Amino acid sequence: MNYKKQLEEYFKEVDIRCVLGLSIDCVIFGFYDNQLKVLLLRWKQTEEWGLPGGFIYKNESVDVAAQRILEERTGIKELFLQQFHTFGEDVRYNRQEISQKLSWPDTSSRQWPDRTVSIGYFALVDFSKVTPTADFLTDECRWWDVEKLPSLLFDHNHIVAVALRTLRVQLSWQPVGYNLLPEKFTMPELQRLYETILNRPLDPRNFSKKMRALGIIERLEEQRKGGAFKSPYLFRFNKEKYEKALQEGNLAFS
Repeated sequence: MNYKKQLEEYFKEVDIRCVLGLSIDCVIFGFYDNQLKVLLLRWKQTEEWGLPGGFIYKNESVDVAAQRILEERTGIKELFLQQFHTFGEDVRYNRQEISQKLSWPDTSSRQWPDRTVSIGYFALVDFSKVTPTADFLTDECRWWDVEKLPSLLFDHNHIVAVALRTLRVQLSWQPVGYNLLPEKFTMPELQRLYETILNRPLDPRNFSKKMRALGIIERLEEQRKGGAFKSPYLFRFNKEKYEKALQEGNLAFS
């Protein structure tokens, strides 16, 4: 079956099985090589990129739909997932322009409504545990630096910006570091994570002092090997104290 025929069959299935006019877009954050990353998909036979997303089956909740979409794209069943915004502007994108870019077949307004409301979710994942997986609509699924995103389809650049702004606000009371970092990490990696999300530098001494004073991290008798400089010690989170610090709002940075 050629791609055009696959698309026609796909839209017919959406028409029958899914809630029309309502979709989900997922911003999947990871952290690697001292950079905050976002997982993007490249649409089949194009150079156009966008966020993972999809429609909601008539017999499932929006949360279950988001979890299903994320598992399909990452291979992870249990991850930190949060609904952060509903995108319901009367004109979110140019439908004709998108159809031309993606070479989509003509579809009835019933199959692709003139107006679609999207529910935004963001997920925080351990980069090392993710297996990026494309689907039949896309040729590639890979990570991009959040600061170097291409021009995305639909209103997806705006969706990423809102997700990042939400993440920045919630940094002091959501387990961001625990979900984005591997089990063992260095102090510079932890600081870089906070700096990337906050989009500003933090004083290394003050940052280290604050983290140690809160007791939310434990230094291990292990060092990161292979660097050109002195091997830094590895740390891990004390989950109980970390959760307490989040509840008390002690992880805020002025």
